[in-house]
Amino acid sequence: MITVLAATVLSSCKQKQEPNNAMQRKVNDFVEVELTTDISHLTENEKAMLPLLFEAAQLMDDIFWMQAYGDRSKLLSNIADTATAEFVKINYGPWERLNGNKPFISSVGEKPKGAGYYPLDMTIEEFEALNADDKTDLYTIIRRKADGTLESVPYHVAYAEQHQRAAELLRKAAELADYANLKNYLNLRAEALLTDNYQPSDMAWMDMRDNNIDFVIGPIENYEDQLFNYKAAHEAYILIKDMEWSSKLSRFVALLPTLQQSLPVAAEYKAEVPGSDSDIGVYDAVFYAGDCNAGSKTIAINLPNDPVVQLEKGSRKLQLKNSMRYKFDKILVPISNLLIDESQRKHISFDAFFENTMFHEVAHGLGIKNILNGNGTVGDALKETSTAIEENKADILGLYMVTQLAQMGELGEKDLMDNYVTFMAGIFRSVRFGAASAHGNSNMISFYHFEDNNAFTRNAENGTYKVDLKNMKAAVNSLAEKILIMQGDGSYQAAIDLLASHGIIKQQLQNDLNRVNEMNIPRDIRFKQGLEVLVK
Repeated sequence: MITVLAATVLSSCKQKQEPNNAMQRKVNDFVEVELTTDISHLTENEKAMLPLLFEAAQLMDDIFWMQAYGDRSKLLSNIADTATAEFVKINYGPWERLNGNKPFISSVGEKPKGAGYYPLDMTIEEFEALNADDKTDLYTIIRRKADGTLESVPYHVAYAEQHQRAAELLRKAAELADYANLKNYLNLRAEALLTDNYQPSDMAWMDMRDNNIDFVIGPIENYEDQLFNYKAAHEAYILIKDMEWSSKLSRFVALLPTLQQSLPVAAEYKAEVPGSDSDIGVYDAVFYAGDCNAGSKTIAINLPNDPVVQLEKGSRKLQLKNSMRYKFDKILVPISNLLIDESQRKHISFDAFFENTMFHEVAHGLGIKNILNGNGTVGDALKETSTAIEENKADILGLYMVTQLAQMGELGEKDLMDNYVTFMAGIFRSVRFGAASAHGNSNMISFYHFEDNNAFTRNAENGTYKVDLKNMKAAVNSLAEKILIMQGDGSYQAAIDLLASHGIIKQQLQNDLNRVNEMNIPRDIRFKQGLEVLVK
């Protein structure tokens, strides 16, 4: 299937490209790392499952190409330069995801906000007039029929070939699964791919605790649809669990209700009780496919997104330790050596980076899922702003939780400066993802709120930043309160205003980021991955 979106750019790709050296610099911004881990502890059946899971994951990658761009093969066949082709693969199309989705091939227009989920010529009024109960569903695409009218098509119909093959592979993998809960999940997920009913398999996924292999697959996040944030993008992760590290973290789950009640906000904004059947696990990732592999790479997962499942069972927080370590070593440490005050560089630590990331994911389960007036979910109320605002809530509440847990004695001997300074350095890493990224927007909001509240000072002579612990603690509390109230009230206009004033990169920050770029510090990682990398 080739979309109109893809067809509009194919003819110009060969003739008009940036010079090879300029494009190679863009590719080099993503340092290549091997995505692998030790699998010697897996059973023979578990090892036999892996080829099936890799094939199913690749099918999700194929679908995401259709959703993000269109016909991948035709696009790449029209590109002669190897660096340009590699950068297209990194971005799943000719638009640079960490640069506001700007086109990087000459004569290619701006990326449509609706990506491949809606007809390019569809108007908002036309969509609103469409009489289809499932038009805003996560698992439908909007197409134009031969007579020119719109129709809503379920994913299991639109991507029938890939869904049916993936379901077959999952059922074969289920036959090999020794762990009953994994077997159940794989069978239910196979059924979901054929029906678009993902809730039963989401519930089953919440029941998994002791499996060595974990597999996330299907349409999940809605970041790619920047028109309405309605449509879910296909992706997959293949993960190998680190049982030792996971066991260390399990005790934090039981503390979620207590942490909810400690939030710095009025009682009505924390009245929902988060599920305490959540799971925090540590994994090494061995394959990323589709949405999660496009542009910046995820280092932690908090799923399911379904608010019904979250309220009933909580969520699972998966920390991807090998990817996290790569980003810390190759990106965050070099940035810290450039932008963090020399006296505070001793506080940059992988443990703090790991904790901040972990509690970010835990924090997604806190706060409000349904707005206080009873008229729907926070996501529905905040529309296209919801993902950036939710990411900022998780960022800020994650740091708030570290502070609370340290005060409760749950983190042992703890120097909170490690977490606060590492968080500050992490802002500089993430804002480089740009305005097209919800995570980038989130970090910009935090940065400017901290600036407004004197949470850091900037040395004008050498351009380094120094954290003021007392002021940053207060700023974390005040921003947490602002975001939680915004979500609880469903304040769409307040979210728009906050992103307009704080979700942008102003000149001084841009100048500092330019210094990072001039030092050739990578912006992110890319993977040499696959079964042949894992099993050598």
